[in-house]
Amino acid sequence: MNVEARVGVVMEGGQRALGSAHGGVLDGGPRSFFQQQQPSPPPPPPPPPQQQLKKPSLNPQSQIGTVQQLLAGGVAGAFSKTCTAPLARLTILFQVQGMHTDVAALSKPSIWQEASRIANEEGFRAFWKGNMVTIAHRLPYSSVNFYAYERYKSMLQSILGENSKGSASAGLCVHFIGGGMAGITAASATYPLDLVRTRLAAQRNTVYYRGIWHAFNTICREEGFLGLYRGLGATLLGVGPSIAISFSVYESLRSFWQYQRPNDATVMVSLACGSLSGIASSTATFPLDLVRRRMQLEGAGGRARIYNCGLFGMFGHIMRTEGFCGLYRGILPEYYKVVPSVGIVFMTYETLKMLLSRISTPD
Repeated sequence: MNVEARVGVVMEGGQRALGSAHGGVLDGGPRSFFQQQQPSPPPPPPPPPQQQLKKPSLNPQSQIGTVQQLLAGGVAGAFSKTCTAPLARLTILFQVQGMHTDVAALSKPSIWQEASRIANEEGFRAFWKGNMVTIAHRLPYSSVNFYAYERYKSMLQSILGENSKGSASAGLCVHFIGGGMAGITAASATYPLDLVRTRLAAQRNTVYYRGIWHAFNTICREEGFLGLYRGLGATLLGVGPSIAISFSVYESLRSFWQYQRPNDATVMVSLACGSLSGIASSTATFPLDLVRRRMQLEGAGGRARIYNCGLFGMFGHIMRTEGFCGLYRGILPEYYKVVPSVGIVFMTYETLKMLLSRISTPD
């Protein structure tokens, strides 16, 4: 018994010693061996560079206050109008040709012929005739227009709710209605300045109004206070759809462009989309713009009253005497003007918003 017990103890102890000496091959050794040989899982791959550098996009509009919004809109509008003032004056002169010339003998000069006439007869500075009142009009007009658009857009988005934010049709509806309401608000608030600007720009060799204040006083004295709002109905009827189309086309094109080409410069995207939106809005609403110009000028500055009718009567008169093309008289210089003008105004507005946002929230 004692010998067998000792032999068993020695064998058991030897096995334990052998197992411990050889890394536990006999006593659970194979499990430890395979655990050591099992490869560890690879580390997760690092995020791509775009994700490492990407930061949450902040809307510049939420970073700036009311004063900065008004400043950005006003400066953008005034700068754009000053850059394109010569083409704007050419457009007005073409639009009102049928008011003071016999249509049968109405000359149809080209843009370059009319530009040469202005330079030779009135001087180079005459291309900017009425530009001071244009700036005085555009500063408040563009300020109110852009500010009202942002407010109307936020209001409409809150009315439609969260579920409509991903809907393309709901977004287009918000941009269209918000733009139309903003255009009507801005035009109503600044209309007298627009009327004075048109009358100053339409003067040729005979100077009837000597300046902004003289024009205001003369209109109030000869036509009464309501004379400052002559043609307001046609203006609102045209500016509402015009701004609605402009904003909706601009926002839709910009969203599509940024989705397809997210790395393109924001300034160039705004310039291109703004130019295309200006072409679309001008083409759709140019006849209304022509009619409102003629209503603003009828009986002013020694002109005879040709129409003596309302908005729709004037449409009919132009169609009978000048044909359908008469409603688009001056559309070519309008295109030359609107492509850079609307592009510049959107580009300047977006750039100023970004700059003012950085000033308001420094890093």
